[in-house]
Amino acid sequence: MTTNTWDAQLYDDKHSFVWEKGKGVVEMLAPAAGERILDLGCGTGHLTAEIAASGAAMTGIDRSPEMIAQARKEYPRLRFEVCDAREIPFEGEFDAVFSNAALHWILDPGNVIQGIARALRPGGRFVAELGGKGNIRRLMEAVARAGDAAGIERSAAANIWYFPSVGEYAGLLERHGLAVREAVLFDRPTQLEDGETGLAVWLRMFAGALLERVAAEKQDALLREVERQARPELFKKGSWELDYVRLRISARKES
Repeated sequence: MTTNTWDAQLYDDKHSFVWEKGKGVVEMLAPAAGERILDLGCGTGHLTAEIAASGAAMTGIDRSPEMIAQARKEYPRLRFEVCDAREIPFEGEFDAVFSNAALHWILDPGNVIQGIARALRPGGRFVAELGGKGNIRRLMEAVARAGDAAGIERSAAANIWYFPSVGEYAGLLERHGLAVREAVLFDRPTQLEDGETGLAVWLRMFAGALLERVAAEKQDALLREVERQARPELFKKGSWELDYVRLRISARKES
């Protein structure tokens, strides 16, 4: 959530892997008919709708008005609201809070977890997947090398996302009264669409905050240099494959 504007159509057209690979988290959630579930960082609502098919009453929230507008268009019968995850307004309303590929955008996770705990009823569960420690490490090394030439500080490039370890994130949950039941960190190499241009499309979608640190007329050159630096390790058989590492976690609110 380091950027305020999202291209929701580009997200749907070129980045379906975000929700397709999130279906395993839905299985971990195991939604049931009649449950009230909050989808935190719902994006364009595809997984919200999949969970709703179980008979659960869904509320999807996202900071991006563009994402929420697209979700409402695609799934007009579901409830979607623009809401910053650091300012969750609900209290004891939900049987479960679900999140996929959203929480690594928030650099101050404590406020988010506090809001999640507050939104859950006693015994309610939190199930999420986010980028974990080591996520896109090789890509970010290539970005750092390319950024050196563009005058971007390496520390600035590293501060776009929050990729916690199992211990770090479990500790935060426990401190806010969420007892961790399951946590796993795993590699998930992810192939991008669009062949040669796939990495540039991904960077424009997800690393806009980094690109904005150079003048607009220099952004294309920066993208080309990132591609050059990353190609030996990340371009395979005609496509870009990113070195994703995911943290999948389940916890329950203590009574």
